[in-house]
Amino acid sequence: MRRTFAVTAMAASLALVSVVSAAQARDQVRIVGSSTIFPLTTKVAEHFARTTGEPAPVVESTGSGGGFKLFCGGVGEQYPDIVDASRPISGSETAICAANSVRKISEIKIGYDGIVLLGSREAPTMSLTARQLYLALARTIPVNGASVPNPNVKWSDVDPSLPDLKIRVYGPPPTSGTRDLMGQLLLDKGCSTFADIASLESSDPDSFRLLCRTIREDGAYIEAGENDRLVISKLEKDPTSYGVMGFNNLERNREKLRGITINGIEPDYETILDGSYPGSRALYLYVKDDHEQLVRSLGAFVSTYVSEAVIGEDGLLVENGLVPLTEEERQETLATSKKFAAH
Repeated sequence: MRRTFAVTAMAASLALVSVVSAAQARDQVRIVGSSTIFPLTTKVAEHFARTTGEPAPVVESTGSGGGFKLFCGGVGEQYPDIVDASRPISGSETAICAANSVRKISEIKIGYDGIVLLGSREAPTMSLTARQLYLALARTIPVNGASVPNPNVKWSDVDPSLPDLKIRVYGPPPTSGTRDLMGQLLLDKGCSTFADIASLESSDPDSFRLLCRTIREDGAYIEAGENDRLVISKLEKDPTSYGVMGFNNLERNREKLRGITINGIEPDYETILDGSYPGSRALYLYVKDDHEQLVRSLGAFVSTYVSEAVIGEDGLLVENGLVPLTEEERQETLATSKKFAAH
C-alpha cells in the first residue's frame, strides 16, 4: 500500500532539488525505526547485499517514533532514507516532515504482526482479558468510582484465577510503535469495559487516552529499551516475568517462548491476519522518495524488500515470523514497487 504526500508548491520543489544536489551521495541505504521490524530488515539487508553485490544497508533500531523523528529531520545524506514502522505515521509527524522539506514519502505495507504478551516455556500459563491486562499495567485504575494509583501487586490481585505471582512485565519505551499500539489495541479495549471511562472516548478523548494508556512506573512494568533480544534473555532467566513484543519474536523463538491468550484468542498467523487477535497490526516501510537521487541503490532495495522472495507466502521474512499480506494486498504492493523503481 502506498500514499504519496506530494509537494504542492513549485518553489518548495526547486529548493528541495537544490538540497539534494548539494548533498554528497551515499553508497549505502540508511534505515531507522521499529525494534520489531529491525531483525526482519537486517535479514533483508543481508539478502540484498548477497544477491546484488551492493553494499548492505545500515539498519538501526530506534523505535518507530524515534525513527520518524530522524527521518523527518530533512533531505540530504545525513538523514535516513527509510523508516521501519510498526504503526502508521501520525499527522503531527507528517507536518514535521513537511516543515523540513520531506514532502514526498511512500508508505509501503509489508505484512502483519501482532503485539503479544509472552513468557518463557517455564512461565505459568495465563489466559487474560484486555480488561485484566489494563488492570495489571495501567498507572491508575477505577476503584469505587474513583481513579486511584494501581494497587495490584500480583496477577492474583487483578483476578483470583490468575497466578499468585508478582506482576513483572518487560516492555517497550514510549518511542516504540509497539508501545503506542499496545495502548491503542489492548489497553484501550480493557479500559473501555468500564462504562464511566468508555464515555470519555467521544466526549473527552484526551482524558480517555491519559487514563487508558498511561503505564504504571512503580516497577511492575519495566521499560526494556529497543532490544528485544535482551527481553527474551530476561524471560528465560526469570520464568515469573513476562514481556510485550512483536509476534515475530514469538515465531522465531517458539522453543523458548509461549504466547498469552488475550480475550480467548491465541496469537497465531490466522488470528493476526484476519484481525480476530486484538493486538494484530500492519507493518510498514516509509521511504523518502527524493533520496532516490541521493542513494542509487534505494529503489533496488525497496524492490527487493517487497519481492515474492522476501515477503511472499514462502518468502524470507515469512520464515522469520512475518504474517504475509493477502493476495490482493500483495498485488498492490508489487505494483507500488514497480512505480517506485521507475521514478
